[in-house]
Amino acid sequence: MTVVMLLVFSALLVLALPVGYALVISSGLAAVTAGGMPSVAAVVKIFQPTQSFPLLAIPFFMLSGNLMMGGTLGKRLIDFATKLVGRFHGGLGQVTVVGSTVFGGVSGSAVAEASALGSMLIPWQKREGYPPAFAAAATAASSVIAGLIPPSIPLILYAAVSNQSIAALFLAGILPGLMLCGGFMLVCYFSGRLRGFKRLAEGVTWKGVLRATVSAAPALAMPAFIVILLRAGIATPTEVSVLAVFYGLMVSALVYRDLSFKRLYDALVHTAVTTGVVMLVIAASNLVGFVLTVEAVPTAVAEWTVETLKSPWMVILMLNLIMVTVGMFLDLPAAILLLGPTFVAIGNAIGLDLVQLGIMMAVNLSIGLFTPPVGTTLFISAAISRQKVGAVVRELWPFYLVAITVLLLISFVPAFTLY
Repeated sequence: MTVVMLLVFSALLVLALPVGYALVISSGLAAVTAGGMPSVAAVVKIFQPTQSFPLLAIPFFMLSGNLMMGGTLGKRLIDFATKLVGRFHGGLGQVTVVGSTVFGGVSGSAVAEASALGSMLIPWQKREGYPPAFAAAATAASSVIAGLIPPSIPLILYAAVSNQSIAALFLAGILPGLMLCGGFMLVCYFSGRLRGFKRLAEGVTWKGVLRATVSAAPALAMPAFIVILLRAGIATPTEVSVLAVFYGLMVSALVYRDLSFKRLYDALVHTAVTTGVVMLVIAASNLVGFVLTVEAVPTAVAEWTVETLKSPWMVILMLNLIMVTVGMFLDLPAAILLLGPTFVAIGNAIGLDLVQLGIMMAVNLSIGLFTPPVGTTLFISAAISRQKVGAVVRELWPFYLVAITVLLLISFVPAFTLY
């Protein structure tokens, strides 16, 4: 069954069929024909994961992000980042990185960040004389920080696959996310200094920074609000996501007073469409998981890996290489759901903490988002900047070095995730 499924899936991807449909068709054919599974049972397997209560957190966190990112708050966040780092070398690039980190605590989605921030910041950098390809590179790389900062949608998906605590994963993702932020800011600083990028001339006082911080405080408080409620056991992840929507509504309606029926409608529609795409992949991946489990593929792969490579650090290195490669071709949600069961079995076999594995997976697959040939944030940023993908990739090499350095640290030094 597994061989049939992989062959059909690969053929459909080559034909450019969307991943969700390719998963449904390939796993359905494998289960019904090769496995002799009744078609009704296959449909039940597809429908089953959509009834998960924890997965309700995904659309609610998406909705809270859409509510908060679509109005005045986005401008306040950019003003905060500009006041904080805009005056330094490569300042506008650093604004992009800081803005992405803060937006990550609101949206939880790298693709949403690349679209929202890129449309604001890439034209601004171009007007200030920054190379368009560099502006696109900074946006493409920094937007993936959303995959680590709570409320991270990839970490919620991994929690569903691995049976790990969402709160523990959210907490573990904060430091690696901040490490990426600091590393990318250094790239922008040295690039600006060596290449003579224009610096913002306006004088910034501590009073101005404090004023911008207070103005952006509702967004800055969102990640802390989520982690505290989860860590203290006050609410479940799904309950926190509903509270986040209520929080977003109150902030937009009462603090910034920019909530309109059109904004609410747009946020609901965008959330519904995005949730539909994610849930299709989740539903199809459950049938894929069933096919793999019936043939004991995760267990067999885990046993073969441990017996062949023997050393745990070699196994971890192999996992990283596989995840980076897969992330270059598959969307992040699909990759997590497909690789998760097998990698969890391997992690258990070598004694790797599954929370650490989840952060490794999120970083690896996030790197794939700004890596060709199918890097989503890379293509979004290149389109906004009107630059060729190759030109953007040439500007990305120092960002790749930072991301791989962070990846190696969290892979081989557990203290960076299990604090």
